[in-house]
Amino acid sequence: MSTLCPAWSGRPTGGGERPTPAGELKRAQVFEEGDVFMLEPPFPGFFADRYLMDFYDTAARDICSRMHLHTGLRFVRMMTGPDTTIRVSSLSPITVRPPTGRFAPLSCFADDLPGTPDGVRRERHNVIVPPNAWVDMQIPRGVSHQFNAVGPNAVIDSVHPEESIETLREGMSGYRMMAQTIFLARDRGPAATCADTGAPETTPPR
Repeated sequence: MSTLCPAWSGRPTGGGERPTPAGELKRAQVFEEGDVFMLEPPFPGFFADRYLMDFYDTAARDICSRMHLHTGLRFVRMMTGPDTTIRVSSLSPITVRPPTGRFAPLSCFADDLPGTPDGVRRERHNVIVPPNAWVDMQIPRGVSHQFNAVGPNAVIDSVHPEESIETLREGMSGYRMMAQTIFLARDRGPAATCADTGAPETTPPR
């Protein structure tokens, strides 16, 4: 089931003031995956907003975030600390570039998407971000994805270049993320459906 959830609550002011004063950090929203803080609103010459999401621990809450897609492109840097992984999932194959230097290849595997109707099977593609690591990811508009952190030390730093043009044109303030989110499931599943790493296979260099 698809649910359309607009995430913008701003209003045009015409004054062009900055929604977040320089040097300040504020919680902008609460998402299924974690708390979201605005790091940088869009400004002339840089038409993108930048957010930091502090992930919840999926295992501790015993609940997963849902597969979803956005109407705008996103550039995401996923960062983990000790004893924490991030499982990235998608209904589309995920292209993993070979690492350089001494970095180990990422683990990836496929499993069945849980919660589908009887007789329906959808393959879910997964990549595991290991502890004490950072991984960059590009998510095109309309591509399904799902983030679930296992452990307390995980964040993503994301930039959304396509959703801020209207903000700049209208001189809005007090806004939140403008891109719409379409959830591909009605309910969130238990941690058992997303918190494990399965039987990962090492991604071969391409």
